Amino acid sequence: MPASFATLPKPPYYAVIFSSQRTQDGDAAYGEAAQRMVELAAQQPGYLGVESTRGIDGFGITVSYWADEASILAWKRNLEHTAIRERGRREWYAQFELRVTRVERAYGWRRDAAHADTAQSSDAEPGRHE
Repeated sequence: MPASFATLPKPPYYAVIFSSQRTQDGDAAYGEAAQRMVELAAQQPGYLGVESTRGIDGFGITVSYWADEASILAWKRNLEHTAIRERGRREWYAQFELRVTRVERAYGWRRDAAHADTAQSSDAEPGRHE
């Protein structure tokens, strides 16, 4: 799953923050399951996007974005998601933490590759996200 920024609507929306420490087991199967979860989540009502990264030490953070709490709960109850989540507990994770939060404000900054000395920023407009 390549690292990239999610394109999101203006807040409010919800973020599910999944921090995890991988075990040394099942790398190929884990990668396939992680990709499948992204594909499946994207099909769910209320899904807005995902951002994910994992370091060489096995620590990773995935943030999925949702329109509302009902959508998050429906995703949690999805049968395929439940099966993969249980497999993760058995095989792939030494530890994980999950946090759900409501995003009230979002802003960002981006360097324009063509004009590196003229950066793009939305800091002046709280709530706007590029």
